[in-house]
Amino acid sequence: MARSPDSPAAKAAPVTLATVARRAGVSPQTVSNALNAPELLRPKTLERVLLAIDELGYRPHRAAQTLRTRSSKLIGYGIRPTAPGTSAPVMDRFLHALSQTADEAGYRILLFAAPPGSAGPDEYEELIDLHSVDGFVLSGTERGDRRQAWLDKGGVPFVGFGRMWSGRQIGDWVDVDGASGTDAAVEHLVGLGHRSIAFLGWPRGSGVGDDRALGWQRAMRRHGLPVRGRRAQSVDDIDSARTAVGPLLDAGATAVVAASDVLALGCYHALRERGAVPGEDVAVVGFDDSPAAALLSPGLSTVSQPLEAVGRECVRLLLARMSDAGAPPERVLLEPSLVVRGSSAASDD
Repeated sequence: MARSPDSPAAKAAPVTLATVARRAGVSPQTVSNALNAPELLRPKTLERVLLAIDELGYRPHRAAQTLRTRSSKLIGYGIRPTAPGTSAPVMDRFLHALSQTADEAGYRILLFAAPPGSAGPDEYEELIDLHSVDGFVLSGTERGDRRQAWLDKGGVPFVGFGRMWSGRQIGDWVDVDGASGTDAAVEHLVGLGHRSIAFLGWPRGSGVGDDRALGWQRAMRRHGLPVRGRRAQSVDDIDSARTAVGPLLDAGATAVVAASDVLALGCYHALRERGAVPGEDVAVVGFDDSPAAALLSPGLSTVSQPLEAVGRECVRLLLARMSDAGAPPERVLLEPSLVVRGSSAASDD
């Protein structure tokens, strides 16, 4: 049975700035302008927005009313859930660096849930409407990600930790050069005498994963080493990685460069099942320098991301964008570093 417009259930859903925007056929930023800077709008647009406000009975929150005149000192950051039984130590380190840098600048990080695969507008609209968030830091950027275009269209400041991997580049971003990291890993292994160097990565189509695969491929070709039949893929799961690396070991790989420390740990398990010793029989290099890397036996050689610098740069770029919305976009690509431990050793070839 249809609910009456006057029923309690119908009244339960709050009317937000985003609701008004949809009714008027404009962006949330246009509704904000109608409330705070009506002189910026054409008369017909202003009339349409005010009519929608009147029809819906919208009453803006005090924070939203001051969106243009007073900073909330809040920066939004969406947290994406991790799979059961896993952790995200790398993103934890980034978030700590981001929070500390923001705090030093007089800002606070407002965390909110951002489900994977979400286009984002609903969550971001609510924060803009209810809390007058000054801007956003995005992470987990991926192919087809629509958040950047949506925020840019609405005039909302943002910065990405991660590049846009497809389509037109929009907005400011900070990223770590994953290709440079895996390139350095191959250089290290070649210097130790390895010639059969395999790559265990994520399924193709991941921007970050493809970038790390590119660095391995580039370095191998620079040294005239074959890449055909020396690449395997796995989701970021230890058991899956253990299975996926098997054919590479069967083909005689003396070293494996992995796209993450989780995949590298799967290599450890596969080697031990065969009675082989990581670092002695087959070299293994991971990526991320997670806390477990130094605790493994032998310690895992891995590529470390400069997450403190990423956090500082994200806050710097976001504050600059808030103060000058018309400035040219700035993109920062930071170099990772190779941390050598016992899992990479000289080849007997």
